[in-house]
Amino acid sequence: MSFARATRSELTKQFTTSGWWILAIVLVAYVGFTSAGLAFALAFSASGSAGNTTGLAASTEDLAPLLYSLATSVGYVFPLLIGTLIVTVEFRHKTLTPTFLATPARGTVLLAKLASGVIVGALFGIIALVATVGPAAGVLGGFGLATELGSLDTWALFARTVAAFVLWVLIGIGIGALVRNQVAAIVIVLAFTQLVEPIARVAAGFVDGLDSVTRFLPGAASDSLVGASVFSFTTTGSADALSWWQGGVALLVYAAVFVLAGHIFSWRRDVD
Repeated sequence: MSFARATRSELTKQFTTSGWWILAIVLVAYVGFTSAGLAFALAFSASGSAGNTTGLAASTEDLAPLLYSLATSVGYVFPLLIGTLIVTVEFRHKTLTPTFLATPARGTVLLAKLASGVIVGALFGIIALVATVGPAAGVLGGFGLATELGSLDTWALFARTVAAFVLWVLIGIGIGALVRNQVAAIVIVLAFTQLVEPIARVAAGFVDGLDSVTRFLPGAASDSLVGASVFSFTTTGSADALSWWQGGVALLVYAAVFVLAGHIFSWRRDVD
């Protein structure tokens, strides 16, 4: 089977099962609620309605990009999970056997999964942006604050957000190829994204020198690629954040390392 047909087959697998749209619904609910709630709190404070002049944000111009970046800063676990499931579902349900029979070149199968992951990641990125930007812009507009939707910088942030989602899906595919067990892979993803890295990044604000290391963590690199993050309010590290292109390169390196490791140590092994 050719690469084009293998990719079409992978896309068919993704969009004819319920997993992708279930995760999409949860993503919309999660980032949408977070965006609306945080937008109200920050806009209420910044507008002076709370009875103080300091607020949570240093400048009202920072509010829009901060809120729009929630799509990745709190929602990046979803493309990571979908990427992991693209591979581990096949190991769990043993559908890789007929896949490899149809396409004996296993490298072609993995490349097809990566190609389909780019499309799925872009789709999830757009969905996350709609769910995040809609409530946030509505709240900002309601308080008479700038939504920055007419700014080229804002649209560049949107483009980098979609790119970050694509890279997270590719990282997930690499993890899924490396860790065959679906439950183990999901536990690892959730533990790292929801506990290990957030704790490390908060701790970096209190431990000298730690922030120079944590800025290279995947979540921090993703925030740098997007160009804004809610972590700017919760961390006080002294190290300069990566530039947007450095963050993108860091995420790409993570994806390449996991995919290569998965291909070498797991993908070429016999399927149980």
